[in-house]
Amino acid sequence: MIINCIIVDDDPIVLSLLQDFALQTPFLNLVAACSKAADALKLLEKENIQLMFLDIHMPDINGMTLAKTLHAHYLQKAPRVVFISGSKEFALESYKVDALDYLLKPVSYEDFFKAAYKAKLYFEGIENPVKNEIQLPLRDFVVLKVDHELIRVQLNNILYIEGDKDYVKVYINENNFIKALTTMKDIEKRLPKTSFMRVHRSFIISLDKIVAIQNYTVRIGKISIQVKEQYKSDFKGVLEQWLK
Repeated sequence: MIINCIIVDDDPIVLSLLQDFALQTPFLNLVAACSKAADALKLLEKENIQLMFLDIHMPDINGMTLAKTLHAHYLQKAPRVVFISGSKEFALESYKVDALDYLLKPVSYEDFFKAAYKAKLYFEGIENPVKNEIQLPLRDFVVLKVDHELIRVQLNNILYIEGDKDYVKVYINENNFIKALTTMKDIEKRLPKTSFMRVHRSFIISLDKIVAIQNYTVRIGKISIQVKEQYKSDFKGVLEQWLK
């Protein structure tokens, strides 16, 4: 199927890049590329737009505000949203508008294509509910190389991940971990950004396993992990959610 989409981003370089990505993707029909949220709103009133690649930080109307407005007033008829952002600050909030994905800048074509393909599966499921019932669900696990085996670990079982040179320790409870041959950078890419966050050079945490936050230290079970300076701006979004 062909999906009608628009791109909304006030950065002309990013806008041009995403436009090129959309034109390369055979199942996307790029209707328009807008630099202002207000222009996108006018377009949505005239065109049947199914998907928006939407920047969050824009000067006229914040992308999150635009998405919430559409979600509240148009409900099922609102276009599905893939957020584009320079930080993870709004990753948790994106759940409130049922965003399809949350991409961090700089966006690669691989990440863009994965988000677009997720949209394709979604819309095909609406058109063909029977087919949708037999499709495999989106991955709720990560595959780890342990010794000479590949082991599947459910994401909701992970408490936190600790780096250990060329390995990572994936803790599934406070005393037991799986030591896998991979790097922190690689496993961070493979984890959903809405559920996991890197807070330290050596630690990635599961956001829904946090039981307490004190200043910029999080407690998961009995372990306390400090959020280092370079990750504090991203972590502010988590703090905001806790205070609501």
